[in-house]
Amino acid sequence: MYQSGNPRVQIKYRHKEERSPESLFCLCLKYVARNLDIVCKDTPAGYTLHEGLALPSEICEPFIEAYQNNGGEIFDCFAHLFEDVTKTNLRSVNIRNSSITDDGLEYLLRHDLEELILTNCQNLSHKTYINIFKHAVNLRSLTIGPNVQITPYNKLSNCSLTLDDVPIIIHRKAPNLKHLVLRAIAESPFSSDNIFLGVMLDKLLQLRVLDLSYCLGVGSLRYLCKLNSLHTLILFDVPHLQDSSDAILNICTLTSLVVLDISQTESYPEQGVYKDENKTLALIVKCLPNLMSLDISGTNLAGKGTAEQSLCESFSDKKSDIPGLESRVDNPLEFLGLYHTMHNACRRHDIPAKIISGDANEYQIFNAAASCMDKPKLLQNILNDLYHLLRYDQCTQIDQALDIVLEALTRYVKEKLIQISGSATLFYIVKNKDRPLLLNDVTVKRRIITTLLTGMDFHNYDETMMRNGCLTLCQLRIPQDVMFEFKRLVQMLLHIVSTSDHEGFVQRIGIYLLNSVACQVNNKQKNELGDAGAIKKMMAIIKDRLHRRVCDDVLEVAWSTMWNVTDEAPTNCKRFLDGNGMKYFIGCLTTFPDKNELMRNMMGLLGNVAEVKELRPRLMQSHFIKVFSDLLFSSQDGIEVSYNAAGVIAHLASDGYKAWIIKNPPRCKVLDRMTKAIQNWNLDADRNINYRSFEPILQLAQVRHTPQCAHWAAWALANLTKVYPEKYCSIVIGEGGLRIMHELLEEDAQIDQNSEPGVIHSLAQTVINQCMIFMKNTVEASSQLDHTAVIINAGMR
Repeated sequence: MYQSGNPRVQIKYRHKEERSPESLFCLCLKYVARNLDIVCKDTPAGYTLHEGLALPSEICEPFIEAYQNNGGEIFDCFAHLFEDVTKTNLRSVNIRNSSITDDGLEYLLRHDLEELILTNCQNLSHKTYINIFKHAVNLRSLTIGPNVQITPYNKLSNCSLTLDDVPIIIHRKAPNLKHLVLRAIAESPFSSDNIFLGVMLDKLLQLRVLDLSYCLGVGSLRYLCKLNSLHTLILFDVPHLQDSSDAILNICTLTSLVVLDISQTESYPEQGVYKDENKTLALIVKCLPNLMSLDISGTNLAGKGTAEQSLCESFSDKKSDIPGLESRVDNPLEFLGLYHTMHNACRRHDIPAKIISGDANEYQIFNAAASCMDKPKLLQNILNDLYHLLRYDQCTQIDQALDIVLEALTRYVKEKLIQISGSATLFYIVKNKDRPLLLNDVTVKRRIITTLLTGMDFHNYDETMMRNGCLTLCQLRIPQDVMFEFKRLVQMLLHIVSTSDHEGFVQRIGIYLLNSVACQVNNKQKNELGDAGAIKKMMAIIKDRLHRRVCDDVLEVAWSTMWNVTDEAPTNCKRFLDGNGMKYFIGCLTTFPDKNELMRNMMGLLGNVAEVKELRPRLMQSHFIKVFSDLLFSSQDGIEVSYNAAGVIAHLASDGYKAWIIKNPPRCKVLDRMTKAIQNWNLDADRNINYRSFEPILQLAQVRHTPQCAHWAAWALANLTKVYPEKYCSIVIGEGGLRIMHELLEEDAQIDQNSEPGVIHSLAQTVINQCMIFMKNTVEASSQLDHTAVIINAGMR
């Protein structure tokens, strides 16, 4: 006797210890899938291989899979890549969630495929059905899944085939067909059963596997009795099985059956309720002696749990808590599907099966997921079960749960409810920081991110999906973990911040993620952010908040994002000015004058703009200069607003007297105010700022015609090297700052003529002293490490 949900015999996914790094081949496939121009060019007819290239089946098939797994959709233009059968070679094709048409699929069918799987391809018609059997000489396996309406007599297709055409096409054109999946085939409009299915099955006597899930018309099952070689029969959600004794009797004639699935979805309570459930189940197992896998999920066939030995012809001393299975007590099934069976059958003790699917524990849920991966209606419920296990920390096999969720999300991109349930479950998996799985396995993290972004792309107007996705991304390292999907991530985040509810949580988390990405990427990627519309989107948010007179964290982060995106990115600085950025700056300054964080972010951004020489004339306007001058003595956010205002003025003044084309306020008065402001700053002040380079500051330190420029630059470097020596001394040294500081010392008398005597000299000396101390400590630390290494090596000898 076997206990319910024995963990030793569960259906297994890849475990953590079985995972290995991605091969170079897989990495290359991913790269090419995201950069198709490497292997092909886009022509009016579609993608075409570059001259001299050929792709064997060992590359073609995994390439198509990699393309889909990384968010690509198989459409006609892509399918054209495989038009030339002398340069490409396909044996197996699996197309899902595709907009491909009959003409596009024809390019793939020309390869005389051995296996074809079509799922959720709604633009195909009965023309494809004809084309399939024009090229079916090698066809061994054919899957026509849900939302693929190509078969004759389907209510949703206008078909010109006659009934007499069907057996000729199937029997003569596909002599090797052994595996046939026809899901969701509608009834014939001419009768109560499906004539097409009946005639088709009447000729496919060589079938080993037959899946008629969701098909209507149990009358067609009378043709099953001719399939003497049938190994597997799937009748999931076929209606009215419980109402037709002939249907069960027809199934019982298939004595060769090893796998039988007559499960139902519990959302249809009238389905799956058999009148004599115990006798029906006993009849099935008695008539099918080779049966080893049976799925009766969602039905009442497991009975109420009372053993009724009278059902069995041969009595046994052992009992079964599923009455209809008493005859299998000594010959237990390899698998028994009991997910959401009536009367909680999966929770019973004595069940004659080695592997059980159900919802009694995590092992049963894993088994249910494995057996229901082709059943999206049940799979959604299973993902909800996993969600509750993970949310309340009751799941011990996190890696196995992850495999299930990723497989479901990848397979059912268009199923919104599965995407929502799966992404919510994924959040709790990624959030589990006690497991080293996600922290160390780059391959796993990348698969999570790609799968998540693909689902978000497809359901990008669903707030719940966007929320789940963003929350999950927040659990990862931003931007390090997501850089391989940088463009897709940026496009998604920009979509979120521009379309989500103005006061909603999704917009807030989206803009925080975008800012996190912007503040840590390189200049090339900052320009890509600008190309993607980051400045324009932030401007739209600022315009909205100004119109509604609302200063919230979204407004502040919008300015912070532009501050980060414009750092050492002149093109983005120009985009800011071209987009009426100064108008929004003045608007926020006057509307929200007391918001410290907002003011700091705005002035930091203007500091970036002022660093671009060709843009500085656009700031040289009286009302702008007056604002900057007034802000020199601002105490908002410590010294940051005053510091950035002085930085802007220093850059404007560095262009010389002639560049100061305005009369008011006068240049000399503004510079005097700047000097007094700098003298009021505390050199030991902690800073809320981050520099990656001192190049613009060092340029100001070399300005001789306006000493105030060097004064501000020297103060900035002295403060940063004194308060954060470990972080900033190396930058000063690496960028030649010590030489520039020594030059300031040598020219001190001339430079300090318009400032307090010795001030710039003192600041430059501070920078030099801090860097010398840093270098001395670094050398001593290095020597100490070398000395320790010698001792260790000596001890080892």
